[in-house]
Amino acid sequence: MEITIKGDKEFDNVPSLKSKALRINLNENIYGTFAEIGAGQETCRHFFRAGGASGTIAKAMSAYDKDFSDAIYGAEEDGRYVTEARLRKMLSHEMNLIESRLTREEHPNKIFFTYANTVATIDFAKQYKGHGWVGIKYQIEANAEYNEIILHVRFKETDARLQQETLGILGTNLIYGSFYKYNEPKKLLRYLYDHLDKDQVEIDTINFSGPVFQNVDNRLMSLQLVKNGMTDAVMFGPDGTNELPARVFYKKNVLALRGSFRPVTKVNMAMYEKSYEMFIKENKVDEKKTVVVFEITLSNLRAEGEIDEQDFIDRADLLCALGQSVMISNFQEYYKVVEYFSKYTKARMGLVMGVSNLVDIFDEKYYRHISGGILEAFGKLFFKDLKVYLYPMLDPKTGELINSENLKVYPRMKELYKFFKYNGKVIDIKEYDETIMNIFSREILRMISEGESGWEDMVPAGTAELIKDYRLFGYTRKPLTLSRRRK
Repeated sequence: MEITIKGDKEFDNVPSLKSKALRINLNENIYGTFAEIGAGQETCRHFFRAGGASGTIAKAMSAYDKDFSDAIYGAEEDGRYVTEARLRKMLSHEMNLIESRLTREEHPNKIFFTYANTVATIDFAKQYKGHGWVGIKYQIEANAEYNEIILHVRFKETDARLQQETLGILGTNLIYGSFYKYNEPKKLLRYLYDHLDKDQVEIDTINFSGPVFQNVDNRLMSLQLVKNGMTDAVMFGPDGTNELPARVFYKKNVLALRGSFRPVTKVNMAMYEKSYEMFIKENKVDEKKTVVVFEITLSNLRAEGEIDEQDFIDRADLLCALGQSVMISNFQEYYKVVEYFSKYTKARMGLVMGVSNLVDIFDEKYYRHISGGILEAFGKLFFKDLKVYLYPMLDPKTGELINSENLKVYPRMKELYKFFKYNGKVIDIKEYDETIMNIFSREILRMISEGESGWEDMVPAGTAELIKDYRLFGYTRKPLTLSRRRK
């Protein structure tokens, strides 16, 4: 159902913040509460200033003091306040109050909502820029089930007042979009940046739930965040749910494997398994504090210039079925991946790659866009506590096994490579299976599309069945021949 009011044409194109707030206020049925912690009542202020708020705002509050906040919403086990768990408690508590205080007999047409945020703005020393959780729980029809949109933001501005204003704009956009763009979630996502610049705030996690979003795949919404430049990377776990990267990587050892995984092969899994065995044996690496992530770059998701969303879901489903976490990023260069991890952890990091990938890293053409060229990139890549775990390959022409000892980089880079090699930054994976080294994703993909058999033995156990059952990567079941039908 589309919620309408008189004068809708007045709000065509990109409405002002005042127009957005006023449109909500003038709808006599939309009614709810604002609960904002940590940055003042910045969102609610827009609705008060727009006019007509008495019919919209049931209550506005800011449980700023921690003791009062705990008394209202309950204390968190970890003692933290800027968390998703805290936000969900706020939304549930405030919605329960609305339902208990306003009877449906007296307000049969009311559409209830609760908007909440829990935020920490930049600290006095300007060491931490600030972040927060923002969400809304709401109906689109009276007595209907509730829907939720919950997102995590990171502030980029270096002034607390500016961050507060940014939060107010974002919150207004979220409330407006929830009621008037819920049937177009991709557009709703983009409209969150109305009157904002991506240099002001980053949205790195978002989740939609509820009956109006029952057909929304939150992984695709995560993909939109990266595609639209709202964040550099998103992540989801083996169960397919979106996860906050900062929470996953915080103070953890990280082992990352980059690839197209189209589809995932036995070689990919062998690289992961053997490198993981080596990684957890390293000094300073605690297996209980180690995270493994399979990373797909945005460039690997493009097909004929556009991102093929179904193809993305196919790859993600297979990796999740194998119990892996997946990260989607817009990092083309490896050093940017390492910089990203370094924002959240100072622990040991490992990159797993094949010989051809390592050779490409030493190609200067990939670093012409940065002032310090390849030296600056390598300083960022190897300055951290990082090691490259190298899986060998067989030379397609000679059949020779190529590893870190005999691979050939560009002549001008030879001494640079030796420096990192002899300082223990590049380590060979010595346990390998030569019988699977000639397996390549592109060949499997060709065989699938052309209906050839034999590719089933090139993918991990159970993967072929999933590809066939769900017709992934263009798989079509070959029709029975006449002789086979007779049998």
